[in-house]
Amino acid sequence: MSSLPSDPAFAPSATETSHAMLICWGQFAQEIGYIERMQAVPVPQRTRDHAPQRKLIQLQAAIMSGHAYLQDISRAAHPLDEDIASAQAWGQDGWADYSGVSRTLKVCTDETVAAVRQVRMVVSRSFIDREVMLALRGRGFLVYDGDLTGRPVSNTSRSYPGAAFGWMDDEVRLGYQAALVSMESPTYGRQWLSVKQHPGDTVSASQAEAMVQAAEASTEVRPRRRTELLIQRIAEQEVLLQEALREQTHAEERLGCVQQRLSEVQEERQQLSQDLQQLELTYQAQERPERPHSRLSQARAKLAVREKRLGRRQRDVAQAKHGLEHSQQKVTALQAELNQFRQRLIRFEEDNTTNHAPVRAIFRLDAGFGSSANIALLIEMGYDVYTKASNDKVVQTMRGKVEPDCSWTPVGKNAEMVTWEQMKVASCPYPLDVGLERFHKGDKIEYAVLLHYGEDRAAADPVAWFAFYNGRQTIEAGIKEGKGVFQMHHLKVRSAAGLAIQEEMTLFAANFVRWAAEWMQSHSATASPTFQRAQTNVKQLVCIAAHTSAWIIWQPQGCLLRFKDLSAFAGTEVVIGHGSAFQLALPLFKSCAFVPD
Repeated sequence: MSSLPSDPAFAPSATETSHAMLICWGQFAQEIGYIERMQAVPVPQRTRDHAPQRKLIQLQAAIMSGHAYLQDISRAAHPLDEDIASAQAWGQDGWADYSGVSRTLKVCTDETVAAVRQVRMVVSRSFIDREVMLALRGRGFLVYDGDLTGRPVSNTSRSYPGAAFGWMDDEVRLGYQAALVSMESPTYGRQWLSVKQHPGDTVSASQAEAMVQAAEASTEVRPRRRTELLIQRIAEQEVLLQEALREQTHAEERLGCVQQRLSEVQEERQQLSQDLQQLELTYQAQERPERPHSRLSQARAKLAVREKRLGRRQRDVAQAKHGLEHSQQKVTALQAELNQFRQRLIRFEEDNTTNHAPVRAIFRLDAGFGSSANIALLIEMGYDVYTKASNDKVVQTMRGKVEPDCSWTPVGKNAEMVTWEQMKVASCPYPLDVGLERFHKGDKIEYAVLLHYGEDRAAADPVAWFAFYNGRQTIEAGIKEGKGVFQMHHLKVRSAAGLAIQEEMTLFAANFVRWAAEWMQSHSATASPTFQRAQTNVKQLVCIAAHTSAWIIWQPQGCLLRFKDLSAFAGTEVVIGHGSAFQLALPLFKSCAFVPD
């Protein structure tokens, strides 16, 4: 295939596009089977001018172009729906008007969402397998990051299904929360693994287990479950339950005792009341005056004593009932936890039986996920955990342990740490490494607590601990990229299925751009820094290259793309061929253990 001459008049077969990078991406999407699979996604809508599946593919292209709104498809300076060349690159005869895309998204169902998610996972499989392999060979472990990010809408809107008020962007907003999981990638820096949309009032602490399960479903590898720890925890829970049952029995006995005393006082009061009434009638009939030490006065005094005693006995019964209720609630909670632990043990033992190639994996989570229950669960699931304490009482407790002459270790520009190894923290059943952070911000000093469980001796190297935990910035940068580059701060639809599809396609787009950049390294005929590395400038590709004009020569085996002379990539040529060599990783860890080099 020869290069295009500088004057397109000498290339009569050349066509023009205003979305140069979409041509490359469309060809790559066909190369990895994305288009073929998306065309089989079930959508309950009839085909007229454009098949509904084509409009879903068009939405993927629009997201990858950084369109903020659906109407940008038809009303942007260079409308996508008028660019036939880009549609052809994505294996389509043409694009639909944005209104048609909107109607298709409105009729999508949960089945459609599940199918789109399945396509994403199937197409991503080889890329993720390779990154898992490279990570384990290079470092010996995987690193996952999880986070929850807000998707706010107008506070006065009533047309977003399932939206709720929650904490987003440092204030209470109406909208959704997206639970995201990423993996540190040797090739691409970051690989998104999963996304799940929730109502805006969803809190981080409730999503930790679901995030871990999503990560394992995406990578198809997992660590060995620490069943020995869970067995020990179950034994300890059984002891606590027996103690609680004894306390409940004691509370029941005490309640029975005070109820008996109350009954006795009630009987005495009733008898004294009757005696008093009889004496009053007798004194009235005999016209006798009531003197201070008369039988009538003594009877009245005895009744008053029983009235006071009755009040005390009633309070005793109320307290005993409250104590019994507390004991019963404690027993119920311990029994529920014990049943949960036993079911978890059964599940984990089965996981270990079917896990022929366990891996070492680390999960990093922010303070919102750092509850004792979540930390314990992740430990039992086999993960090394890096997180922050979610409870400020832990911070205050650790500050109280710092001696006046304690030596703080500088770990950052304005940060210091002091650490402890193997400490019991709050209600977490397992000992943790604890690091108290101190940040100097002008005249103010702020504190936080880092928590760790795993093979690393994190407390022995505070600098490395601080740096590794703050590697979570990779997922924070990814969230920022999703909002700023792929325009996730604008929700393009107002149907539940459509919103979920937008989340899935945006997640896929962020990975896809990086995969395609690597693919293009072997297809770029003219050297360009933009196309010569996999960890490329995604913003530049999406916001500039995807809106740059170029000439295309189509041939049976593919096409030649040349950016126009006045474009940001003037002179760059990319040869794109169907069936071009692109070596993907073979499935790993399915039947044999992997031993790092």
